[in-house]
Amino acid sequence: MKKQKQLDLLEEAIAGMGFRLRYEKGSFVGGDCRVKENNVVVVNKFLPIEGKIATIAAVIRKINPSGLAPEIGKIIDDLAANGLFSNQNR
Repeated sequence: MKKQKQLDLLEEAIAGMGFRLRYEKGSFVGGDCRVKENNVVVVNKFLPIEGKIATIAAVIRKINPSGLAPEIGKIIDDLAANGLFSNQNR
């Protein structure tokens, strides 16, 4: 599956979980947080597409929702198999 399609699927999945996705600039990679009762995922907009995919996938993996689409599960499994998640997100 193409990288842009993976990113699109992950963006849709995170929105479906009630998170607001924001691409911002700064000296960070990204992750999830809570801002005034809102669940937010912040991603560094200057990351390459692979970094954006890994950041959003790490948040989804951390949340571990039930009923995850098989395509999303495969993206997360592929990233985990390639060692692209740190131990804290397991």
